[in-house]
Amino acid sequence: MRPEQRTSFARYRHSLWLLTQRDLRVRYSTSLLGYFWSILDPLVMAGIYWFVFTQVFQRTVGNEPYIVFLLSALLPWMWFNGTVSDCTRAFLREAKLIRSTRIPRTIWVNRLVLSKGIEFVASIPVLLLFAIIAGAELSAGVALFPLAILIQTILTAGIGLIVAPLVVFFRDLERAVKLILRFLFYASPIIYGTADLPTELQFWAGFNPLSGLFSLYRAAFFPEQLDWTLVLISALMSVLFLAVGLIVFTRTERAVLKEI
Repeated sequence: MRPEQRTSFARYRHSLWLLTQRDLRVRYSTSLLGYFWSILDPLVMAGIYWFVFTQVFQRTVGNEPYIVFLLSALLPWMWFNGTVSDCTRAFLREAKLIRSTRIPRTIWVNRLVLSKGIEFVASIPVLLLFAIIAGAELSAGVALFPLAILIQTILTAGIGLIVAPLVVFFRDLERAVKLILRFLFYASPIIYGTADLPTELQFWAGFNPLSGLFSLYRAAFFPEQLDWTLVLISALMSVLFLAVGLIVFTRTERAVLKEI
């Protein structure tokens, strides 16, 4: 059955997959290493932090093996960071194509969420490889991985739907988002766990939706990192961001089309 003969949801899904495939082909078609470039950045970062906190300084945060502790949060962070960063150019980069097509404009944000999400899923074998090398034991918490991916998809899409249209009107927001992401990296439990924070800061850290997400991912290897209160807050805030994102996107869509 041709795409034009399907339901509107099926056509949307078909178009989303085509655009996602195009993104991945453009990104890696001219690269010999392709897939490896998508995991090289987090591996280098994890290697640097592992060296600094285990060989240079006597760290008091995280769990052993520390490299697995780092990667289990750093890899999903790369998905979140990459998607939100790319959303700042989602409409500006594809302006002509967006104006000339009639597909729902949310697809230009969702394709970024999906393509970066595929890269994240493709990096999971690397996490498992390091877990085997370091001797980390897989726990029953690995069953929570799909839940973490679902919550992160909702959260990232919601923030993307807020950022993408607003950057069209406020171009300085693109640089502001990069600064916010840089701050958020250190304000999120990536190189440390939420429980490692002082008691007075743990309450505020709970309102960071990434805290609950990372505790879900880390539960695969470190069950003691799982905090269902943080997970619930993360899930609720993700849904809230998605609702706000849809409202912002709907109210600004016409103005965005005129602006670009």
